[in-house]
Amino acid sequence: MTPAEMEARIVRYGDLQPCKTAFIDAHTPGSDQKENFTIIGGGVSESPDQHVHIGIPHGFNIGAAGQPPKCRNSLHSHRTAEVFFVLKGRWRFFWGRYGTAGEVVLEEGDIFNIPTGIFRGFENIGTDYGMIMAILGGDDAGGGVIWAPQVIEDATDHGLVLGENGKLYDSKKGQSLPDGVGPMPLLTEEELKTYPEPSTADVIPGYVGRYWDMVAMADKTPAMVIGENAMLKDKPGFEVSLITRESASDAMHSHPYPSVLMPMFGHWKVTWDGGAATLAPGDTMSMPENIAHAVVPSMTGHASLYHVVATSDPAGATWKG
Repeated sequence: MTPAEMEARIVRYGDLQPCKTAFIDAHTPGSDQKENFTIIGGGVSESPDQHVHIGIPHGFNIGAAGQPPKCRNSLHSHRTAEVFFVLKGRWRFFWGRYGTAGEVVLEEGDIFNIPTGIFRGFENIGTDYGMIMAILGGDDAGGGVIWAPQVIEDATDHGLVLGENGKLYDSKKGQSLPDGVGPMPLLTEEELKTYPEPSTADVIPGYVGRYWDMVAMADKTPAMVIGENAMLKDKPGFEVSLITRESASDAMHSHPYPSVLMPMFGHWKVTWDGGAATLAPGDTMSMPENIAHAVVPSMTGHASLYHVVATSDPAGATWKG
């Protein structure tokens, strides 16, 4: 591939295009300042305003959420994997029907493979604008978002209605549900009983990876973070590893499925037959399948990079071996 062809598969952090109307809580006080980004894949946005940077199917989606301090993302659930790592700031993740079953605070570099089938939300508890990067299982990301009933009710009070077709309608803009389209039905009490309420002690050991622990594990070879035999055991249709300066290799290699490179710290040089590119923290690079490439730090200092590669496993509920 030529450098120009590969550059089209790189989304630079400074070029990210946010959507402030992506989800039903876009007008709800406390959530009305959040920005959502769809980097690779169609994502799960409910708004036609969402910009998709790279639409090529990978078997998973890459997105991001940016929020100022004290801004939160409302309680929701997914049918496939939802993995976050903190790029900037300090974040509190909470879960359960009302967000009170458990919580964990994540720092920069920490990663959270949130169990499917539970309501989850998150907020920026830092002192500056924060950014978390997301990996969603499946090309269709599980078919969309499932909202806790109170989120839909609160949104209606502030002018946003979610149709049963998964699209948002803003009464503040004079919009209403089209003929033949009803509102998204609320989950029934019986349905809500199927959503678990795991405690913090139930969740942290098998689903949270602390950055500096992973860096220590990546002293000789990349640390396998999410996968069948990884630190966080799961088969969500992709694997995640952390590469550091100490475990990086200049040996050319390829993968039978698409992969994604996401620097956390430092600058990284990606070389392939036909060109090279340098990535900075927050950049996202899509590497085509069967393209031999090498990835190494391009400057001195601490350097780390999250590597996501698709597998033959189908996207689905969280798996435990």
